[in-house]
Amino acid sequence: MGIVFRWLVRIASGLVLLTLAAVLLVYFLASQSLPDYDQTVKVDGLTAPVEVVRDTANVPHILGASDPDVFFGLGYAHAQDRLWQMTVLRRTAQGRLSEVFGARTVHIDKLLRRFDLYGLAHRSVQAQDDYTKEALRAYAAGVNARLAEINENALGRGAPEMFLFNAPVSPWQPGDSLAVIKLMSLQLSGHLEDEVLRARTSLMLDDQTRLTDILPDVPGPGIAALPEYATLFPNLPRYAAGSSMPDTPISPFPKRGLAGASNAWSAAPTRSASGGTLLANDPHLGFTAPGIWYLARLELAKGGVIGATIPGIPAVMTGRSDRLGWGLTSSYLDDQDIHIEQLNPENPEEYLTPEGYKTFRSRPSIIEIKDEAPITLTLRWTENGPVLPGTHYDLGTITPPGHVASLSWTALSAQDTSMSASMALMNADTVRQAITAAELFMAPSQNLSLVDKDTIGMKLIGAMPHRAAKNQSRGRIPTPGWLAENRWQGRLPYADNPEFVAPAGGILGNTNNKIIDRPFPEHVSYEWGDTQRIHRWERLMQSREVHTRDSFIEAQLDTVSFTARSLLPLIGADLWYTGASAPEGTQERQRQIALNLLAEWNGEMNEHLPEPLIYAAWLRALQIRLIADELGPLAAEYKHVEPLFIERVYRDIDGASAWCNVRQSAPIETCTDMARMALDDALIWISEKYGGSLESLRWGDAHQATHDHPVLGSVPVLRFFVNIRQSTSGGDNTLLRGRTSGEGPDPFQNVHGAGYRGVYDFADPDSSVFITATGQSGHFLSRYYDDQAQLWRRGEYIPMSLDLDLAHAAAVGVTTLIPR
Repeated sequence: MGIVFRWLVRIASGLVLLTLAAVLLVYFLASQSLPDYDQTVKVDGLTAPVEVVRDTANVPHILGASDPDVFFGLGYAHAQDRLWQMTVLRRTAQGRLSEVFGARTVHIDKLLRRFDLYGLAHRSVQAQDDYTKEALRAYAAGVNARLAEINENALGRGAPEMFLFNAPVSPWQPGDSLAVIKLMSLQLSGHLEDEVLRARTSLMLDDQTRLTDILPDVPGPGIAALPEYATLFPNLPRYAAGSSMPDTPISPFPKRGLAGASNAWSAAPTRSASGGTLLANDPHLGFTAPGIWYLARLELAKGGVIGATIPGIPAVMTGRSDRLGWGLTSSYLDDQDIHIEQLNPENPEEYLTPEGYKTFRSRPSIIEIKDEAPITLTLRWTENGPVLPGTHYDLGTITPPGHVASLSWTALSAQDTSMSASMALMNADTVRQAITAAELFMAPSQNLSLVDKDTIGMKLIGAMPHRAAKNQSRGRIPTPGWLAENRWQGRLPYADNPEFVAPAGGILGNTNNKIIDRPFPEHVSYEWGDTQRIHRWERLMQSREVHTRDSFIEAQLDTVSFTARSLLPLIGADLWYTGASAPEGTQERQRQIALNLLAEWNGEMNEHLPEPLIYAAWLRALQIRLIADELGPLAAEYKHVEPLFIERVYRDIDGASAWCNVRQSAPIETCTDMARMALDDALIWISEKYGGSLESLRWGDAHQATHDHPVLGSVPVLRFFVNIRQSTSGGDNTLLRGRTSGEGPDPFQNVHGAGYRGVYDFADPDSSVFITATGQSGHFLSRYYDDQAQLWRRGEYIPMSLDLDLAHAAAVGVTTLIPR
């Protein structure tokens, strides 16, 4: 027995030692790719030395003898910290993810090949101005200098992920940077999904007037009635199940309600306590680790520029110089239209046009798949745009037999000069110069907020499609692509893009709200990203005569929900204080406790409070009850609460209270009945999910920010090292926006929000501040991987100074690049 015990001890000890050795080996290999920020490196492609000074937050301050050399330094710095992220972005745009990740990403590659974003980006290089071409070449050379250094010095393949997903990394090219911009256009565009859902909902509803309830128009002057989708394509079934696409975190296709969002506001000197202009900006995207934003300072010939860059793109996308500040918000311009193309029944290689049948432009494309045989696609284009498969975006549910769907989209241009616009913007001195520079911007469309020393302004930038006045659906649902009136007629003049400069009130802002009301086809959009936050913003801006940097920060971090304050009195009007006494532990008692808590609540979506969770669960359960009867299985597509829908129902606008009655039941249910039953549903769900008393609930437990690694975030053990999870305040409709997932077992997880925040004060520009949601490094062993995460969660910022002495004084390292 003693011998057996000794051998068991030896075996156990051996296994422990082997495990420890394996862990040490993994750590050793992974740590080899941690960059050395304090060194001198000889590189090819430079004309003079470049200095990269890393301040205490690891923000690189890049100094060079010429602008191309500075862009070289930015390329090198991006590759030092975010090489894996850059290569994945490029592979995504290329439609080549499956070469590395296997069959699970084939559906992504198929659609990206059909869009041909990568090919269009590379053809767009020649459309750039000479300054931009030179910058793109220099940036690519900087990235490739880092790749050469990795190969020459065996620096762990550049990123720890490279050991798990071994694939060659090809040199960076100028067109690769333009491809990343086009990929951002994909992530920020949501009108395609909206068109499909509107068409599917139209088919499901017996009463078409109810369509404007569940998919409401933003309040304002009325919109002319649209045709029923069934009248455009009469041979479609009332409901067809959508194609369930594999849900992978690496997908670039935003789910409905999770495309771009953002906040920006500015104050003129007359509304600023310091007498200088102010600008605040927090663009919203899906959360990942690392985040999409990378802070950097570029010392260009015209002066320093500092702000947020995107790895792969050689430009400060939102930031400031000492002369000008700029910020971005999603404009919600309707830049996409789906066309239903009729095939020739005699020849499926032809489709109908206003001039008769024409042959598709087509070519084969081979997708290589790791550990599987390659597949060959036939890519087809019509005059309206690329043909998309029915398996994507649920297009098959709205496409009749003998037809295919194609897409018109402003991003599908081979003459895209958005990069040149970004370069010109960094070199602009005034608001007017910046607006002129932005004329070259095509996609993704944004609202560009601007301040110089004296003036504030906002301009919608990006190509606005020119639709015919007789367009059958006004771009809101798919239309027959063979009718001339449904086809795009180029783009509208840049002068038609909405513009606001030096308003009399001295305050400008955008929360993705409706910014203009013009008749079609100059309408900009019928779908807007916000109808709620704007009300809270207006109150905060007008509550004081003058503003400061700190009051702008306070507004960025505001967590009071206008939606909760406006809807709770409506849906609970007949429930407050009306119930009889109920014994402890009964459903009636729980309902009374919940209603009492909500009655005393001020609408603040604070992470430490129980009321936000009760409110959010109640509204979610209420919308499900209201629409499940009418929409059946399609109700599952409505993952987020639409406040305007709830308001229309409970104010009975145009008979919208009809949604409260369950058609399948004999009794006639009232809206009060639905509110009470939905509250019970919510409380039962909360009890099963979280247990305990209602008073002990925390909104932050349900509303965790999920900065997850797109590739390693679901890998056992590793996910504890690569994912960044935080309890957060805010919600879907607060200025501190934390958009919830709306699905799965954790529907209130915070998955989409401000990955970057910046506030710029031009009375004292170096007092400006900024922050990202994670950190500068993409290497999970780096201390800079998540060092900004807790600051971001607490609403803190780091200095945004162009003072070189300050950067040098607190530098964590200085990298000097010298010509070889």
